[in-house]
Amino acid sequence: MRENSLPEMTHLLPVDKHDLSKAEAIVALGYPAVDALLPELIAWMQDINWPVAKVLTPFLAGIGEPLAPHLQMIFESEDHVWKYWVLDKLVAPSPRLAVALEPSLLRMALDPSPGESDEGVDEIARRILAKKAA
Repeated sequence: MRENSLPEMTHLLPVDKHDLSKAEAIVALGYPAVDALLPELIAWMQDINWPVAKVLTPFLAGIGEPLAPHLQMIFESEDHVWKYWVLDKLVAPSPRLAVALEPSLLRMALDPSPGESDEGVDEIARRILAKKAA
């Protein structure tokens, strides 16, 4: 069976923050059917208040560990609000994802940038690590 590739699937992506029908269709397809779209789907997590984000968040959170490589580039970015939402809504609910991201979580918790501290990224990283250790 051939894997779904991104060019063949881009028509499935929401076109704006109100495109709930496409977001719901992606959720209905499920994972791993939409694996090739994960980076684009995670981009909707930049603002948790977007209607599309509210539909996609539970779906993405349920994927867990396979999200790890896609989240790494967010953790290396300067978009600290996006980091916060990803940690709070995708990593915190998934113990296995937290384990896979432990080096990044430790860095954000113990050596945050000023922007990460300003947005509470360090605090949420510490909470996730503490929950993991419990």
